[in-house]
Amino acid sequence: MSFEVVSAYTLLVGDAEGPPTVSVHTTADDAWRALDREVRERSGMRARPRRRMDPDAATRLANAWRAVDPESRYWNVTVHRLPIPVPAIARASMAVR
Repeated sequence: MSFEVVSAYTLLVGDAEGPPTVSVHTTADDAWRALDREVRERSGMRARPRRRMDPDAATRLANAWRAVDPESRYWNVTVHRLPIPVPAIARASMAVR
């Protein structure tokens, strides 16, 4: 059996006011967009217009949100590389396509 590696991104956002939010995303853009959305909701800001996601802008926003209360606010975006077993029969059908 061979393996194929896929990526998954986890987002963790929390503060002392309630339970943390944990989500899993298939792309980095989705994870950064979710961080932006979560921080905006927690700080009472309006939603960001739909456009290309800028990870640096999301990081600056999240860091500014955290800086208000660094002892109780936190966030983290982590990439995971997951080896997925691919049976030989599946590998052969994928090559035909």
